[in-house]
Amino acid sequence: MALQTQQVHGGGTRFRRTLLGVAVDALGWAALIVAVLLVLTPVAFMFIASFMPARDILKMPFSWWPDPIVFENFWHAIRGNDGRFIFPRALLNSVFVSGTIAATTVLFSTMAGYGLTKLRFRGASIVFLFILSTLMIPFETVMIPLYVVITNLGMQNSYAGLIVPFLLSAFGVFLMRQSLLSFPDELLDAARIDGASEPGIFFRIVIPNLWPVMAVLAILTFESQWDNLIWPLLVVQSAELRTMPLYVVTFMEEKSTNEGAMVAVAAISSIPMLIIFFTLSQYFIRGANVFSAGKE
Repeated sequence: MALQTQQVHGGGTRFRRTLLGVAVDALGWAALIVAVLLVLTPVAFMFIASFMPARDILKMPFSWWPDPIVFENFWHAIRGNDGRFIFPRALLNSVFVSGTIAATTVLFSTMAGYGLTKLRFRGASIVFLFILSTLMIPFETVMIPLYVVITNLGMQNSYAGLIVPFLLSAFGVFLMRQSLLSFPDELLDAARIDGASEPGIFFRIVIPNLWPVMAVLAILTFESQWDNLIWPLLVVQSAELRTMPLYVVTFMEEKSTNEGAMVAVAAISSIPMLIIFFTLSQYFIRGANVFSAGKE
């Protein structure tokens, strides 16, 4: 009788634990669905409104299906209010500037991280702390001195003025250093015994094994520069050097712009980042695993 009572109590405990687990999973899924809806609703509004007539965008309640579908908004966005077709040039400018900064940031950050972790030298920790401390400095505090330096060097209103201040980032150095902490020293020592030079070790051994983390850093850097508005607003004066954020702001400030074209500009400017993210999203997962291993 006592054994039967224990079995009944044990079965009831397991049932309650199973029921509690199901409830926790259900709450987790519900929270995840709500979070996804909160994130995707503004994006859906932007793309749907870009096909609407201007008079329907601000109507309440909002209609989630454009009637009629207006493609003129996109033509207006590409042509511009003045008909000069600056949009394609702005798109290419953003791709070039963001891509160049992403490539140099990944390369220099990986080199710095490799030097701080694998090339042992006195004061490496102090150098790393000094680099890390720059993350605490807001860009707005160094923006004016940096602008003065760029102006004195004759880089104002040029691609160099847009690119040079962002060739390297402290966050990139931190990310690559933490990832390289888990890189096996034995592999590097074996390459040195075989007569490989340090540049050869770096480019032929280190880089091929760090592609996931490098891809994550490249995507994050590309995204931050794609959305960068304040620096191009300071440096660029000519329409031919406008980047996408600067083009969007200029486009929206002009009085002749209608709401449909404004939303269309925002929708078009977000498409490249969406393509890059969904194409390379697998690297975020793989890069996160490598980064987590580096922290351990």
